[in-house]
Amino acid sequence: MSAPHRAAVDYSVVIPTVGRPCLADCLASLGGSAGPEPREIVIVDDRPQPEPLREDLPLHVLGPLRERATVVQTGGRGPAGARNIGWQLVTAPWVAFLDDDVRVGARWREALARDLGEADPTVAGVQGVLDVPLPTGRRPTDWERNTAGLARAQWATADMAYRTEALKAVGGFDERFPRAFREDADLALRVLDDGWRIRRGNRLTTHPVRPAGRWVSLRTQRGNADDALMLRLHGPAWWRRAAAPRGRIRRHAAVTAAGLTALVSAA
Repeated sequence: MSAPHRAAVDYSVVIPTVGRPCLADCLASLGGSAGPEPREIVIVDDRPQPEPLREDLPLHVLGPLRERATVVQTGGRGPAGARNIGWQLVTAPWVAFLDDDVRVGARWREALARDLGEADPTVAGVQGVLDVPLPTGRRPTDWERNTAGLARAQWATADMAYRTEALKAVGGFDERFPRAFREDADLALRVLDDGWRIRRGNRLTTHPVRPAGRWVSLRTQRGNADDALMLRLHGPAWWRRAAAPRGRIRRHAAVTAAGLTALVSAA
């Protein structure tokens, strides 16, 4: 039998959003979860529009937690910048980051308190367990398989808790990463380099595959620039340290080289 979590565990929740409809499901699952309540919930409205939009956000689905929720607008700084604004506003010793397209489990708050209570002072971060349900009866699309990779990813901020002390020590997220890609791995590597440890917890969060347009593959390839930045910041060993799948830069180079060879041969 596992040891009970410490009653004194104190945490806040930060959720960056661009106002997608899935935010309502995320907040409803958080409000309906059993377990200790967060000290505060900071919802970072990162939509670029300058007009007041916080009234659009479905805060009522939080139920009794509504009174603990604060909305801050950031004007489109990107995921890294939005999370930085969020964690700098919390006052609890732990901050749990959630993406706005996840749904926490029925006893997530209880499991989170247990995960954090079992963390010794050398542990800076505790990662949640992500479940990505895929369709049955057909082969998943490339986009669905790509999203399913989050279940195996290390340090994904879809559900990741950090000590605020550790975030302050390393300066938080690097805002040179403009997308929700690699900014979580960069932060974790800097936390580890600072002498902390990161462990995986037991709390469960579902990450549905959100709808994607026909050009999603092209948008995904923009992450190659983030891989290049990771290489510059952390050296060639970062792939191994982060257990990250290689991007498609080499594959694209090989395809391009093959195409040029074919053209030369034809000429």
